[in-house]
Amino acid sequence: MLWVKKMSKFILSAFADEIDPALDVQMDVLEQHEISYIEIRGVDGKNITQYPLDEVKAIKEQLDDRGFKISAIGSPIGKINITDDFGPHLELFKHTLEIAKILETRYIRMFSFYIPEGEKPESYREEVMNRWRQFMQAAQGTGITLLHENEKGIYGDTPQRCLDLVREINSEDMKLIFDPANFVQCDVETYPEAFELLKDHIAYMHIKDALYSDHSVVPAGKGDGKVKEILESLHKRGFEGFLSIEPHLWNFVGFAELENRKVEASTEDSGPEKFAIAAFALKKLIKGITEL
Repeated sequence: MLWVKKMSKFILSAFADEIDPALDVQMDVLEQHEISYIEIRGVDGKNITQYPLDEVKAIKEQLDDRGFKISAIGSPIGKINITDDFGPHLELFKHTLEIAKILETRYIRMFSFYIPEGEKPESYREEVMNRWRQFMQAAQGTGITLLHENEKGIYGDTPQRCLDLVREINSEDMKLIFDPANFVQCDVETYPEAFELLKDHIAYMHIKDALYSDHSVVPAGKGDGKVKEILESLHKRGFEGFLSIEPHLWNFVGFAELENRKVEASTEDSGPEKFAIAAFALKKLIKGITEL
């Protein structure tokens, strides 16, 4: 029995490209963990947004043949510098909207632009909001919800600025992804501070944990992100949505390009074994919460 069938509120998904670049291997491993949703990001070593639509249709056929569905497009939209040319990026977003339609998902994961190092994010607030308004305009009428993820170094890397963004956009078609590890890496208190501030706008969870001491990523419940407390609160609130496992094991194919940083030679490879550790840690937390 799949976890999606067993969980009435929490639906498990995953960034499967951290398992292996190949889509077939991704699906093989997810089947072993009884997970039938993918937050699709890397397919055969290339970001899904870089595929032409005819090839996306072929990918959809592969997914359908194996019974997999897409929880969200794990896009890099908004993960450029706020000072970069926006025109080509907006066109990429419009292409991503078409991909989301083909893959039959209602969610696109997005960001709010890297701020120049050493400068105040507030100095770029109006440009961030203007770009997001253009995203919203392009998505209008599609039925697709744009999900903003908190990420270190972007405008929305603190709960206060995440709230500012969602309030300014003020649309039912824009919600938040809550990523505990990313907040830890910004030295933010995830719970209760960030969660209580943002809880009414959270539609989707990324499941990874981290340590304040060195910002390293660890399995859920093993760090300072208070993942258990957050999931308990969501459960009590009747949350119905995706918990997307993102082990973030640093050296998967495509990481350097996606994360806008260099991969150190000492980082270890990702793979099925480490994904298993991440999946088991989350399932253990969920079991303890739902049996209360």
